Amino acid sequence: MMAVRVQAADFDLSTEMAALRAQDARIGAVVSFVGTVRDMNDGASVAAMELEHYPGMTEQALEKIVAQAFDRWPLYGALVVHRVGPLAPLDQIVLVACSAAHRGEAFAACEFIIDYLKTDAPFWKKEQTPDGARWVDARVSDDAALARWAAG
Repeated sequence: MMAVRVQAADFDLSTEMAALRAQDARIGAVVSFVGTVRDMNDGASVAAMELEHYPGMTEQALEKIVAQAFDRWPLYGALVVHRVGPLAPLDQIVLVACSAAHRGEAFAACEFIIDYLKTDAPFWKKEQTPDGARWVDARVSDDAALARWAAG
């Protein structure tokens, strides 16, 4: 199972995990990552965030990232749910989940997907701060995390 969704609505983690497992007795590990909106970034308080994307292009880019994870690890399933639109601190913004026979493959694939998503997925983030709105670029640390996958 490979699923990618870009949506404005929130997601329910337990529902998504149950669907990913879906009575598949081969699965020995399910690893998930949930990213949330923080109230601080780069030393400034964040009152809200808005995510923009190009429908169709974004989903295609996410599917390509997930397909690369399937090429690298023996996964049984992978799920990416990424929210768009206006979000507030504490809101869930992204879910990445991977299932495999063993935890090592599931952990590695989940981390790989989120590292690529943070740098290569076509989303544009705008934060509302006390000084006004500002666009958010990828962090140097995100690029460093991505670089380690090039060697593997």
